[in-house]
Amino acid sequence: MDWMQGMRLGSIQVHQRTGSDGSMKEIEAPEFLAYKREFPVLDTRSPAEYDAGHLPGAISFPLFDNKEREIIGTLYKEKGKQYAIREGLRIIGPKMIGFIDKASALQSSQFLVHCWRGGMRSQSMAWLLELYGFSVWVLKGGYKAYRNASLTYFENPPSLRVLTGATGSMKTALLKQLREMGEQVVDLEALANHQGSSFGNQLSTGQPTTEQFQNDLFDAFLALDPKSHVWIEDESFSIGRVHLIEPLYRQMQLAPHYHLKLPLEKRIDVLLGDYGGLSSEKLIKAIEGIARKLGIGNTRQAIAHVEAGELGKAAALVLNYYDRAYQKGIQKKWNKVVGESYVSADNLKGTAEQLINYGKGEH
Repeated sequence: MDWMQGMRLGSIQVHQRTGSDGSMKEIEAPEFLAYKREFPVLDTRSPAEYDAGHLPGAISFPLFDNKEREIIGTLYKEKGKQYAIREGLRIIGPKMIGFIDKASALQSSQFLVHCWRGGMRSQSMAWLLELYGFSVWVLKGGYKAYRNASLTYFENPPSLRVLTGATGSMKTALLKQLREMGEQVVDLEALANHQGSSFGNQLSTGQPTTEQFQNDLFDAFLALDPKSHVWIEDESFSIGRVHLIEPLYRQMQLAPHYHLKLPLEKRIDVLLGDYGGLSSEKLIKAIEGIARKLGIGNTRQAIAHVEAGELGKAAALVLNYYDRAYQKGIQKKWNKVVGESYVSADNLKGTAEQLINYGKGEH
């Protein structure tokens, strides 16, 4: 599926579904996401479901709170659909005017609504809002269809170009430079709020759930031109405690890689710039996080350097571990490396221009 190609907001295909609750307008995920640019998205799932993961920009608009949802679910399983519906109506009745007031406060005459599977919660809310006079579109298949759509999308994403290189080789800085020069970039570490290492964990102010990270990632790609390439950083499947979307990770392994090289002493300077401001306690905690792989002797020595204020020596020991791990990984896909660039820390624009020119030479 070529996701957003040729799609215009004024010509979205609407599917009519008629039932005892009236005529319900349903649209597929691609159309829903196109409308999302213009109209508020109301997520009628419970607050707990919303917090676990939601469409970026969606407004939590729960038909039931967490406890009420649990009650309805239990009734449905133990006594059947009709008992659940009766209890649901009893709960919803006093809330109806509140839903109308909350929707009116959003100052829009048109809304997008979804629940988990496009079932009774979203349809009930749509019925109420339409009864009041709003125009409403329901996501066919609900949030589950949206999640499935992200997997489908990443089976055939835009052409990827992967920046790879040992720790400290300024991959993130070069992504920023490429973006400033008009290239399409998706910064995985920024979306994950984590720099992908034990040390990055000490800088993180808190990560989203994996589900939310993946939703934000999908949203970032949808904002780009699918006909143009996208620069992305070489990452493990896990970035901190969140995971990449599996089809995207597979496509990353197959994409052309651009290898960045920077002398060890320069990479140490980069790491000191990134992490040197951390407290000794946090630096030691980060070293202890890789102690099993760093080795007992190296761990003790690195910690001793931190305690003595010799951060450069500590960084050199830590890089020895990270470099061995990187070499092991890159050797498995060295045939994907299409060019090598020596990074000039004083002229990132020149390095970025070289990367762009490498890309122009691809066939």
